[in-house]
Amino acid sequence: MHAPRSLPAALSFTVLLLVLSGCELNTAWNNPYPPEHAQSNRIDSAFSEQPAHLDPARSYSADEYAFIAQIYEPPLQYHFLHRPYQLEPLTADSLPVPRYFNAKGESLSAAAPTDQIASSEYVIRIRPGIQYQPHPAFAQDATGNYRYHHLTPAQLTDIKTLTDFPATGTRELTAEDYVYQIKRLATPWRHSPIAGLLTERIVDFADLTAHITAAAPPAIDGNRPFFDLRSLPFRGAEVIDRYSYRIRINGRYPQFLFWLAMPFFAPMPWEAEAFYDQPGMANKNLTLDWYPIGTGPFFLSENNPNLRMVLTRNPHYHAEHYPTSGSDEDRAAGLLTDAGQRLPFIDQAVYSLEKETIPYWTKFLQGYYDSSGVSSDAFDRAIQFDNDGSAALSPELTQQGIQLTTAVNTSIWYLGFNWRDPVVGGTSERARLLRQALAIAIDFEEYIAIFANGRGMIAHSPIPPSIFGYRAGEAGVNTAVYTWEQGHARRRSLIEAQQLLTQAGYANGQDPTTHKALTLYYEAMDSGPDSKAQLNWMRKQFAKLGIELVIRATDYNRFQEKMRDGSAQIFMWGWNADYPDPENFFFLLYGPNRKQTGGENAANYHNPEFDRLFEQMKDMDDSPARQAMIDQMIAILRHDAPWAFGFFPQSYSLNHAWLHNVKPNLMANNTLKYRRVDPIQRDQLRTRWNQPILWPLGVFAILLGGLLLPVIFIIRHRERRSAYQ
Repeated sequence: MHAPRSLPAALSFTVLLLVLSGCELNTAWNNPYPPEHAQSNRIDSAFSEQPAHLDPARSYSADEYAFIAQIYEPPLQYHFLHRPYQLEPLTADSLPVPRYFNAKGESLSAAAPTDQIASSEYVIRIRPGIQYQPHPAFAQDATGNYRYHHLTPAQLTDIKTLTDFPATGTRELTAEDYVYQIKRLATPWRHSPIAGLLTERIVDFADLTAHITAAAPPAIDGNRPFFDLRSLPFRGAEVIDRYSYRIRINGRYPQFLFWLAMPFFAPMPWEAEAFYDQPGMANKNLTLDWYPIGTGPFFLSENNPNLRMVLTRNPHYHAEHYPTSGSDEDRAAGLLTDAGQRLPFIDQAVYSLEKETIPYWTKFLQGYYDSSGVSSDAFDRAIQFDNDGSAALSPELTQQGIQLTTAVNTSIWYLGFNWRDPVVGGTSERARLLRQALAIAIDFEEYIAIFANGRGMIAHSPIPPSIFGYRAGEAGVNTAVYTWEQGHARRRSLIEAQQLLTQAGYANGQDPTTHKALTLYYEAMDSGPDSKAQLNWMRKQFAKLGIELVIRATDYNRFQEKMRDGSAQIFMWGWNADYPDPENFFFLLYGPNRKQTGGENAANYHNPEFDRLFEQMKDMDDSPARQAMIDQMIAILRHDAPWAFGFFPQSYSLNHAWLHNVKPNLMANNTLKYRRVDPIQRDQLRTRWNQPILWPLGVFAILLGGLLLPVIFIIRHRERRSAYQ
C-alpha cells in the first residue's frame, strides 16, 4: 500500500548505492570475453573476412597462410630470428643436398656446368615419431577399421560440424604423406595455383596430370568420388621408405629448397581425402577448405567465419624448441629469453571477426587484442617521427607499454617504362637519358611521406634488405639518381635532371618535333577518390621538367590487360617476394619473361647481357661470385633505367607489453608457435584500463533526487491535508 509513495526515494537510493559500491568493483564491464578467459594462456586477435581456402594445395594468400601455416608442416622452415632469411629443417632431419644427373642418368659433381645437368634429385628424410592432430578421419574401431570412411546419409543427418563426430584418432607422419600431397598438386580438380610452375620444374609432372585425368572416376552430381593417388606411379616424387622420399626436378634449380618451406609441400594423409570426399560432406562444409588436418603446433578447433576462428594447441605436437641463436640486437630485445624452451607457448589463439578498422583499433587500445597493425586513420595518433625520420610511438601509447615493431617488406613499388614504346623505351641514348632524368625528378621520398605515412625505404635496386645481393650504405647507392654525402644518399638536383633532359633533346621539356611540351602517358589503377591525390602528385613530378603527363586511369582488370598486351607507356606497379632469393626480383626484368609470353616482366625490358648474367646467377648458390654477378646486373639496370626503382614498403605493428617474442619474419608464416603471453599482467592491465566511469551516475542521482524531493514534499503534504479532512 505504501510502495508508490516510497518508489522515488527508493530509486534515488538504489542509483546512489550503485555509484558508491561501483568504486569497489574490480572488473571491466565492457570485457567481450567470458570471465573464465580472464587469465587463460591464449592470444586474442582478429580477422576481417573468411579465408577462401584452407587446403594447402589451393591456398596462396596471406590471410589464408595466417591459419594454415600454424597447422601444416612442410619439411623445411625459415629460422625465426636469423637475417638474411635462412632455411632450417622442420619435420626433415636435415636440409637435403641435391644430386645432379646428365641426360643419360649419370651422376655429376656439384661443380658440373649447368648446361650438362639434366635433372636434380632431392632426398628428404622425415624425423620419426611425428603425429597428426586428433581428427575423425583417423578414428578406428576395435578391429582396426576406419569408423567414418563409409558414412551413410542417415549417419550424416545429425552431423553439422567436425566436433559432432564422437571419436577421433591420430597416426604417425610418413614420407608417403608428402608424396601424396605433391600428387594432389597435379590433380586437375584441385586447381592448385602453382601447378603450371611445377609442370616446368618437377619431372613428369604434366604426365601425372594426364594420368590422373584419365584414371579418376567422373564426378557424380558435382561431387568428385575419392580417388586414391597412392597407387599412381610418379617418377617426380617417390617414396623410398617409411621416412624418406625423393623429388626429381628438371635441370639445376637451387631455389627449389625454398619451395620445400611452403605449405604447398606440406604432407596430406590419404585418410583426409577418403574422409572428406564422401557424398554429402561438402554440403555441410566438411572439407579441407573448412577443416584442415596437419601435424603442426595448432589445429583449427572452431571455424565460424561469422563470429570467430580458434586455433588450439595440438596435443600430439612433436618436440620443437625455441631458437638458441640470434643477433646481438635479438638478445638485447629479449628475443632469446626463451632459448631452448619447448614450443608452442600458448594454448589457444582466438580470432574474432572485425570488418572495420576503428573497432579493432579501439579494442586493441583497451587491451582486448594483443597486437595490431597501424591503419591510416590511427597513424597520427600512434606514430611520431624524430628529426632524422625515425619512427617512434606517441607518448600516449608509450605510457600504456605498447611496443612498436617495424620491418622493411620483401616487396617493391616501382615506376616502369615500356621498353617497346618508341619514346620512353629501347636502347637509344635519347630514351635512356629521358628515363634517367625522370628517375631523378620523381621524388619518391615525398611520395612515401605523403601517401605511405613515412612507411617506406627508398630502393636503389630491385633487391630489398634481407635478400642476398642487397648492399647497404654507400656500396648500394644508385649513383645515376643519388650522390653520397655525409653518410647519406641525397637525390640529385632538379638541375641535373634538366641537364639530362637537354642532352636527350628535350630542352625545357619540349618535344623538338612539335616545339610543345613533351606529352607522356601514365597508366593508373583507379582505386576511387583516394587515387586522385596520387595522380595529381604524379603529374606535378613530370611538370617539374616541363613534361605534360596524361593520366589514363582504368580498373585493375583493364590495367592488367594493358600490361599483357604491352600498350602501356609508363606505369607504377609492385611485387611481393615468393621466396627470399634475388632471382625472384631479377626475373621481373628478364627478357624472355616479358608479359606477352605470360611472364612478369611488365616493362618488357630486354638487355642481352643482363639476360646472360641472369641465366647464370639464378642457378648459383649464394657466394662472393654470385654477389659479384648481382652487382654487375644492378649496374646494368641503373644505366638502362627500365625502372625508377621506387621504394620498399615498411610494415608497422604494435603489441602490448604482455606479448613476447615478436619479430617480423616476412618469409615465415608459422610464427604463432613462438609467441608467449603473460596472462596475469594482461588481465590486470585490461581491468585497470577499462574501469567504468561512474561519477556521471552520481551526478544524475543527485539531480534526480533534487527534482524528486519537491514532488515528494507536495504529494506528502496533500496526503496529510486529506487525512485531516
